Amino acid sequence: SLMANSLHENSMYDNNIKVSASIETAMEKTSIQNGNGFSDFVSSGTSLNQEAGMFTLRNSSSSALEELKTSSVQSPGSPNDQNCIPTSITDPQMYKPSKSKIEKIKNWSLSTYKCTKQMISETLGKSSKTVDTELETHIELLRDNQKKYLNILRLARALSSHFYHVIQTQSLLGDSFSELAQKAPELQEEFSYNAETHRCLTKNGETLLSALHFFVSSLNTLCNQTMEDTLLTIKDYESARLEFDAYRNDLEAQKLQLKSDVNSNKLEEAQKNYDVSKTHYDKLRNDVNIKLKFLDENRVKVMHKQLLLFHNAVSAYFSGNQQALDSTMKQFSIKPRTPNSGTPSWLEQ
Repeated sequence: SLMANSLHENSMYDNNIKVSASIETAMEKTSIQNGNGFSDFVSSGTSLNQEAGMFTLRNSSSSALEELKTSSVQSPGSPNDQNCIPTSITDPQMYKPSKSKIEKIKNWSLSTYKCTKQMISETLGKSSKTVDTELETHIELLRDNQKKYLNILRLARALSSHFYHVIQTQSLLGDSFSELAQKAPELQEEFSYNAETHRCLTKNGETLLSALHFFVSSLNTLCNQTMEDTLLTIKDYESARLEFDAYRNDLEAQKLQLKSDVNSNKLEEAQKNYDVSKTHYDKLRNDVNIKLKFLDENRVKVMHKQLLLFHNAVSAYFSGNQQALDSTMKQFSIKPRTPNSGTPSWLEQ
């Protein structure tokens, strides 16, 4: 029985050697076709299977042979490999930019070059400039008014800030007088008078402070929103004027050249650009005229109301006329607020 078992083990060992030899042969063929990377993988799998057992080696060798057969059928240039490549990469149209973008970049570059050349020529006095005298006068007046109104706004903000601290100081001083009136019986009457006076001044000061805040807010809207919107339109108008002059001078230069087929095409293109720029320039000039007109009317209306409020509130406060101050606040629909009042809490809401 021992001899039979040894013979059986020797036969199984011989079979394993034959299977390993067949795997190595197939491995060599596959390495020629698909490279040497796969042979390392199969050899590592073979060594692992030898350690695991002979029966596992048979199963892994059979599956490895099937994988080798299937891999040898597919060549590197098979359709399956081509399907792995995205069509967007192989598509040559992907790398071709659209003609519309190229034309836009080209037109923008030419327009920028001509406008820059026109601006430099105007600065050096070598080129003519389209000037609307009446419109330019109104534009300069608007810019000058904005500077002056911004100065008034800065001073009004400073007055409001300083007056806020005055009111807080008066309020604290009134509280101190009231406390001393209770603790100093010999000066109770005098402290009480001063405490009541500062309470009244604090109350009227809060009313005046609300009027100052309303004045500052309205003036800020006029300077930094209404006037600024008109000035942005003026900037667009000035850019359109520069572009119009650039194409106008280009058209005049093309007309002075000798006539030929090439020059005729350039002249036609220059005429087309001139017409487009002139239409854009005329439209913006009309918009600026309209905005300047409405801005002037709005400025007079707003400042008439705000100056009347400022005068009545300040004069009523410093003259001690509380009734006139309250009537002024009602006239302009302003609700007084205390210096310490902020956003109401959720409980107050």
